[in-house]
Amino acid sequence: MNFFKFLMYDVLSVPAVLVGLVALIGLLAQKKSSTDCLKGTIKTIMGFIILGAGAGVVVGSLGHFANMFQHGFGINGIVPNNEAIVSIAQKTFGKEMALIMFFGMIVNIIIARFTKWKYIFLTGHHTLYMGIMIAAILAAGGMTGVSLVAVGSIILGLVMVVFPAMAQKFMVEITGVEDVAFGHFGTVGYVLAGYVGKWFGNKEESTEEMTLPNSLSFLRDTPVAIATTMALIFLISSIVAGKSYVEEISGGQHFIVFALIQAITFAGGVFVILQGVRMILAEIIPAFKGIAEKLVPDAKPALDCPVVFPYAPTAVLIGFLSSFAAGIVGMFLCMAFNLPVIIPGVVPHFFCGATAGVFGNATGGKRGAIIGAFAHGLLITILPILLMPVLGDLGYANTTFSDTDFGVVGILLGNVLRLFVH
Repeated sequence: MNFFKFLMYDVLSVPAVLVGLVALIGLLAQKKSSTDCLKGTIKTIMGFIILGAGAGVVVGSLGHFANMFQHGFGINGIVPNNEAIVSIAQKTFGKEMALIMFFGMIVNIIIARFTKWKYIFLTGHHTLYMGIMIAAILAAGGMTGVSLVAVGSIILGLVMVVFPAMAQKFMVEITGVEDVAFGHFGTVGYVLAGYVGKWFGNKEESTEEMTLPNSLSFLRDTPVAIATTMALIFLISSIVAGKSYVEEISGGQHFIVFALIQAITFAGGVFVILQGVRMILAEIIPAFKGIAEKLVPDAKPALDCPVVFPYAPTAVLIGFLSSFAAGIVGMFLCMAFNLPVIIPGVVPHFFCGATAGVFGNATGGKRGAIIGAFAHGLLITILPILLMPVLGDLGYANTTFSDTDFGVVGILLGNVLRLFVH
């Protein structure tokens, strides 16, 4: 069991290591020189580390924003957060999660080898999150031991190919190529945004071609546009939260200066993410051809959600803001209908809302990005409420899974189990 814990927690759950290993295997399969293998592997891992560093900067900045928002508006409730709920669940289901994750990856490869779904899911941390949610729900439904691991592995392997398959036609519209797939368990929300964009938008009016007056021409520079927009949001939140509170969490820094610095820090983090993604794509796609040729012909690597960010950086910002606005609307609807109050988590609304914006833009331009991301934001408010009852004892925690696919898989799985468990 120690080997499995090492493999799952220390190796395969680390996205940079997992994708680096895939790149290495692909390069070896192509019989590349040792120099090329070393360079390709290191640059792939480095790209993921750069992406992770950017994500860390963004998450840190959003953490300050969340604190100011909740303090300023005095709202308490449930904040969906994958990392928080996983940290609670792994204390009880860590062993089962490790086994489900390991065998789920094998099921993924088998399905990709022998079916038309040629997708290899490479977002390691989301594989871990889905594995532990499946383990928790199966256990809450009365399953234990070998049957829990076997059923959980099959379910995990299936969703690792089904969701990339759902997103693929939108990925082709976004990227213009068939070589890369989408591997992030918020796919239902992104597909919804894509369809909403198609129904209500016009793909010819892309967010990336928005015309601005000369006085606002500086906003054509994506990092500057993001920093400027976020500065306004941070300033409002800091003023509402109050000077004394903001200066307390900032370590004494003036509350206006702190808000501006955090806004620019956020924009810097997004810029770093984009650079990391470009580096990963430059290495992983050529390396992956080795796996496609030897193990799974025509296989496509399914990568994390920031993979689409460079294709529509303006839609990234629009998607985040629209999704977060929907989260606020959804929060007040929860209060009005006496439901558990879901406080919009800025991290899922940024990463998932931004991705929904890119999907909506691909099918419906700027209107698609706005409306599609808004629909996504409402969905990630509703699904956590419906998911909580099927999580067993974990459902009483003050958090839950945030992204749409966790909600969809969890709700379906929990209700199917209820048909067989009395």
